[in-house]
Amino acid sequence: MLPLAPAGADDLCTYKQWRWNVARKSAVQLASVAKPRSRLTAAEVDVATGCTVCREDQETVQLPGLAPFAVCKRIAARVRGALLAIQSQGVPLRQVVGYRVGLTRGALDAAGNRTGFSHHSYGIALDINPEHNGLYTDCERFGVHCRLLRGGPWRPGRDPLSLPADGSAVRALAAIGLRWGGNLAGRQKDFMHFSPGGD
Repeated sequence: MLPLAPAGADDLCTYKQWRWNVARKSAVQLASVAKPRSRLTAAEVDVATGCTVCREDQETVQLPGLAPFAVCKRIAARVRGALLAIQSQGVPLRQVVGYRVGLTRGALDAAGNRTGFSHHSYGIALDINPEHNGLYTDCERFGVHCRLLRGGPWRPGRDPLSLPADGSAVRALAAIGLRWGGNLAGRQKDFMHFSPGGD
């Protein structure tokens, strides 16, 4: 794996993180981290992409009509190109969320906090129009029985900001290796979310 930045005296990794507490259903243990890259743990580096949790390894993406967001420098050009193509096809993008460091996956510690970094933590995941493409549970197959956990209701065909399963956003992001969370197997469907595994 190649380093994203040359080694040197200023070869520092900084980021702000938090943990998701399952019992409280809230973010806890907000912390700022600053350390030399040589001290990064395996958990702080995504094996598949080489992207890290370091703010220094993220690039800000600015697109027409959207607030700036950050993604890993290694995928920034592809993400920018795909989203510009989506916009040119008339897909309305109101909000894109990329890099944010949180321990929201994996096993629980003794206090009920998650211990694994999300794909967003490495800058390799996007949430698109979250207030119109929610995260649902109890949702093996989408229907009225699905329970909305976060974001807004997913109403493709009725809400132009909801992303249809066969739409150009899903296809364009799949072409650059970001799978859609609306195709997750199991109880959860995350209609806003795109990442290498879709989860």
